[in-house]
Amino acid sequence: MIGAIAGDIIGSVYEHAPVKTKAFELFAPGSRFTDDSVLTVAVAQAILGDGDYRRWVHAIGRRYPDAGYGAAFRDWLHAADPAPYGSWGNGAAMRVSPVGFAFDCVARVLEEAERSAVISHDHPEAVKGAQATALAVFLARTTGDREVIRHEIATRFGYDLQRTVAAIRPGYGFEVSCQHSVPEAIIAFLDADCWEDAVRNAVSLGGDADTQACIAGAIAEAFYGAVPEAIRRQAEQCLPADLLAIVTAFRERFLPPAPGKR
Repeated sequence: MIGAIAGDIIGSVYEHAPVKTKAFELFAPGSRFTDDSVLTVAVAQAILGDGDYRRWVHAIGRRYPDAGYGAAFRDWLHAADPAPYGSWGNGAAMRVSPVGFAFDCVARVLEEAERSAVISHDHPEAVKGAQATALAVFLARTTGDREVIRHEIATRFGYDLQRTVAAIRPGYGFEVSCQHSVPEAIIAFLDADCWEDAVRNAVSLGGDADTQACIAGAIAEAFYGAVPEAIRRQAEQCLPADLLAIVTAFRERFLPPAPGKR
């Protein structure tokens, strides 16, 4: 799960200052964790505990009111009894990666991804984006086969994953819909040759950089077995103690020692 968080932190400074190159500073001045990391940790806490995604996303999200939430989700956080609001945004996909690490069959991964999404993002495209992301993480860690991932995600969800980062990049802009950001984040992983390359691909699209790097970073961590040690340490140093404690507990429970890079 630290792969998602590191991707978020790296992408954070490029969300509103997009780049169209892979030659950028990984941890640039101003890099920070955003709502992507906060809510990913909240989903992990729900899995570690009682399975109540709404409870933990609401509770942990409210601890960090300045993490960069969208306006509609901010209203959801402020509500005493929050209800889903029909969003098709990529907020459900950005937080779902712990599901792909924690559950051990496709049916359960898809079920839990939907449960984690519909607490706020109940539009079919948001549910699809969350399920596609979680399944990509699951398949990355269980099959280690890019073409299996490409085929399964494209077949189940209708995403065009035959495109390349190089083809997407020139005309791509800031996009928060699941249908136009999740496939691109998955392609950023599919076109990569290591964890860092996946994140650089995602940021270089020039879109919603922190979220797309969060998604690509999670899939790449699952595929390669780990995040490079220096990057992991720097990402963890950016997290406050309460979030880091959850990340550590989740890793100890669900992520065995890395078997080595595939």
